[in-house]
Amino acid sequence: MYAIGEVAGAQIKLIAGTTVRVPKLSQEVGSALKVEKILMSVADDGSVKVGTPYLEGSADATVVDHLRDPKIFLLHKKRRKGYIKQGGHKQPYSMIRINAISL
Repeated sequence: MYAIGEVAGAQIKLIAGTTVRVPKLSQEVGSALKVEKILMSVADDGSVKVGTPYLEGSADATVVDHLRDPKIFLLHKKRRKGYIKQGGHKQPYSMIRINAISL
């Protein structure tokens, strides 16, 4: 069984016992997290439940770590003008472990 839930504005596939990457969360590492916005669930027999907009139930998770992506380089250039502007950033994200899904 798995479910599609909304975590920090992103739709994430939630499977019990797996570790999932989500946008940066404000919770501390090791703290419990409850995902209450469940959009859809698929059972092992193939039956599908779709919420309007959400299903009743939740998924219990634990924040494992806070990390950052490799650097993304940006380059702005105007040809024949001598204008070059460089920049970049590292996108932060969090890893959470899905403990259980209850619907």
